[in-house]
Amino acid sequence: MSMSSDVSAEIRGIGLRARAASRVVASSSGQQRQVVLERMAETLREARPELAHANAADVADARSSGLADPLVKRLAVTDKVFDYMVARLADVATLPDPVGRVLEGHTRPNGLRVEKVSVPLGVIGIIYESRPNVTTDAACVCLKSGNPVILRGGSESLRTNLILAEALRKAAREGGLPEDTIQIVSTPGHGAVGELLKLHDCIDVLIPRGGKGLIRRIAEGTRIPVIKHYEGICHLFLASDADTDAAVALAVNSKCQRVEVCNALEKVLIDAAGADRLLPALASAFADAGVELRGCPRCLQMAPAMTAAREEDWTTEYLAPILAVKIVDGLNEAIEHINTYGSGHTDGIVTQRADWIAQFAVRVDSASVMINASTRLSGGGDYGLGAVVGISTDKLHARGPVGPNELTSYKWIARGQGHLRG
Repeated sequence: MSMSSDVSAEIRGIGLRARAASRVVASSSGQQRQVVLERMAETLREARPELAHANAADVADARSSGLADPLVKRLAVTDKVFDYMVARLADVATLPDPVGRVLEGHTRPNGLRVEKVSVPLGVIGIIYESRPNVTTDAACVCLKSGNPVILRGGSESLRTNLILAEALRKAAREGGLPEDTIQIVSTPGHGAVGELLKLHDCIDVLIPRGGKGLIRRIAEGTRIPVIKHYEGICHLFLASDADTDAAVALAVNSKCQRVEVCNALEKVLIDAAGADRLLPALASAFADAGVELRGCPRCLQMAPAMTAAREEDWTTEYLAPILAVKIVDGLNEAIEHINTYGSGHTDGIVTQRADWIAQFAVRVDSASVMINASTRLSGGGDYGLGAVVGISTDKLHARGPVGPNELTSYKWIARGQGHLRG
């Protein structure tokens, strides 16, 4: 058997085992899944020494191979990252059971009771880069919603992910669920990913997490439905009545709390009626924060030290200390700009005008709309969802943070007493 045949057989075996596990996990009780999730936090703590050794080896290899420092940092399971991983498992364990909810129901005049009930999606495949905490986040969110998961992390974190996966599988076994509820693809290289993309008869949904190039390759290379977002071109519109200190604080936090993530601010729109007050304060704060501002011609007239923005600046996700700024004439132009140039991820407004808030919330076509709040708050933890497996800017099925509820579908159940159709 050739090497490619070996990989194909290995990946297909993973898919078939996940499909078999799905029948068991889907019928498990919410209580049983909660117990397993609580046990996962314990097995993770038990594996801490082995995990530290494996992660140190991954980090050392990444450095010696010339991986960029920001990516190396994302690999490291520090004490803070480890505590986060354990806390997420505990948080998700205590969330309400998303499976078996009666979403709607009614009794027909003939006595037939019809209900729409939430059910697991099935087998979830998650393909991601670098950060090992995705391994635990993905496993706990999928398990909470009654779904087995197939994990394919980056080769640079393989040792770390194998230890994490084995700790989670141990918890599943001890809790009476199939250990194949959680599986990890250990074969490096693009060939294994290519074989995963072929498993349309085993995997129900794929969720890629990483750069735009990775996500596009996954979405365009498979028949399996994909939950995804390509980029986060996030805007904040400062209305003319925005309080200067509040507007600056929100903009700086949205951009600088972490510049490399998908809900970091990339564009600021300033109402012309308040620009002479807001723009100088904003420029000063971002200069202090080491952020390069790229401004429209009207901005440059008021703040000549800014770099001139080009057309591509309005469609670029920087993920870096760079911010594009534009002066607009009122709410309508701001909304038009966002809906034209944005990516549908997260966009916000700073104002106290109730009529503008109402219009912005309805007319801005984004997965998350922030009213007087940092764009960095658009996510699972800050929305009270516990862990999430990603962000979706699609409109079919899941939109925004993808947590346990978003990994369910539904079925219709009709209860009769010998009812016949006349």
